[in-house]
Amino acid sequence: MKIICIGRNYAKHIEELDNERPVEPVVFMKPDTSILLDKNPFFIPEFSNDVHHEVEVVVKINRLGKHIDKKFAHKYYQEIGLGIDFTARDVQQRCKEQGLPWEKAKAFDGATVVSRKFIDKNDLGDLGQLDFQLHKNGELQQDGNTSHMLWNIDEIIAYVSTFFTLKIGDLIFTGTPSGVSRVIENDELVGTLSGQQLFSIRVK
Repeated sequence: MKIICIGRNYAKHIEELDNERPVEPVVFMKPDTSILLDKNPFFIPEFSNDVHHEVEVVVKINRLGKHIDKKFAHKYYQEIGLGIDFTARDVQQRCKEQGLPWEKAKAFDGATVVSRKFIDKNDLGDLGQLDFQLHKNGELQQDGNTSHMLWNIDEIIAYVSTFFTLKIGDLIFTGTPSGVSRVIENDELVGTLSGQQLFSIRVK
């Protein structure tokens, strides 16, 4: 099982981090060992003093595919979930300054939250208009809508399948909206998709 992530897919998030707007999707990978085990808290790693939450809509691939045409991409997934791409921002910045990959900042153990529940896409309506939020300690911190994606779900699937064979169970994280912030001990992070709570995480 692969975890494929899309970076810089929301314009306001690009602006808040003062990044350059990409001309094609920014793709990186996470190992399955990065998935936070169900009901476990997120432990801030000792190598970082600046871990940020990034809430994202997650797509679960349900059939084998390669070089998928955009018009057929909708056939390769049926369920939508929610997740967090935890990012050690200080580590990432050092990597970027040296022109190095980001894996140390984004692929460490526990860095990936995947909601236990996934929702059938037929129950969600227009996938181009999905509301999703992250609340931190009861306060709205990230408020996203998939209409603000630079590349939508089907475009992402078509693009990444050019490089990687997609297999059943693969997960695609589709990017985060603005509002990312540092997490500290005892923070509680709650994620909702179309008004449904899909995860609640305690930070340790």
